[in-house]
Order: sequence, then C-alpha cells, then structure tokens
Amino acid sequence: MIVLFNKPYDVLTQFTDSGGRRTTLKDYIDIPKIYPAGRLDKDSEGLLLLTDDGKLQHHISDPKHKQEKTYCVQVENIPDEKALDKLRHGITLNDGPCKPAIVKRIDEPHFIWPRTPPIRVRKNIPDCWLEITISEGRNRQVRRMTAAINHPTLRLIRTRIGNYTLDKLQPGEYKHA
Repeated sequence: MIVLFNKPYDVLTQFTDSGGRRTTLKDYIDIPKIYPAGRLDKDSEGLLLLTDDGKLQHHISDPKHKQEKTYCVQVENIPDEKALDKLRHGITLNDGPCKPAIVKRIDEPHFIWPRTPPIRVRKNIPDCWLEITISEGRNRQVRRMTAAINHPTLRLIRTRIGNYTLDKLQPGEYKHA
C-alpha cells in the first residue's frame, strides 16, 4: 500500500514526538503500520509518501535508486541565470558536491494555498519561485542549495517523488495511490 499525503507546514514527518509538543503524522493519518518513505522537514510542505512495505520504503528513500524529487521553491530576491547555472552544474555544499539539478524560474504556482504562519515578507526585497528537481535527498538539501547561491528559501513545497505527484491534495489530505 502507498499513501500520498500533503504534509502541512510545521508537521513532523513521524508518528510520535517524544516530548509530545509537536503536530505529527498521527494528527492526520489513522492507518496502522504505515511509515514515511523519506522525510520532509517540519518547515517544508507537500508530498510525502507512506507505505506498509519495508522494501518499497527503502527503495523510495534510498538515494542509490535516484528517485527524482521536484520542489516549488520561493526564494528571496531574483536569481540570475549565472546563479541558477551553479545549481544546474552541481553546486558544492559543506558535505560535498551535489549532483546537477534541473532548475527553472516559474510563475507562482496556481495551486498554492495560504500558509500559516505566512512567510516573512520584506517590502524592499523581491522574491520569486523556482522549480527544482534533484535526485539526491540530503538533509535540507534544497534549502542549502539556494542559500549557497545567496537566495535563501522562503517556502518549499515538494510536488513530485518519482512518478507520484501532489495532484490536487490539499494540506492535511491523503489518498491511496
């Protein structure tokens, strides 16, 4: 079984919080014996896959299998092509070089929902949206990549993992694949 979940902002990608202080997957999904296949930071939103199949979970989350992941990323300021080319050719982060990413500037996606709390807005600093596809899954990788080109991430929404897409799922909704 595979479950597609649109993870809202500030939700931990696990079913328990040892301190009991955070919102977790159990607040949204009441299906026994399923587990996240990969992770998505609490301050990121979008597609999360869950499964009851350990082999499938490993296949989806293991970087060796090169599952492409696509993100809509709102960044501070407007990156020029030179900055975007650094990501396209494989930028080096503190934990080593990244594989080349597929990156393009996009209009604000039509499906964007309001976020609570909203991102910080600075009147004198513009922002823009990027679509970034990577085949790795390092800790906070996309955020670190945009920071490395001096365009910090303001909002990050994962829209695709392999052949699975967010489609029309609203935050907090899930469906069986």
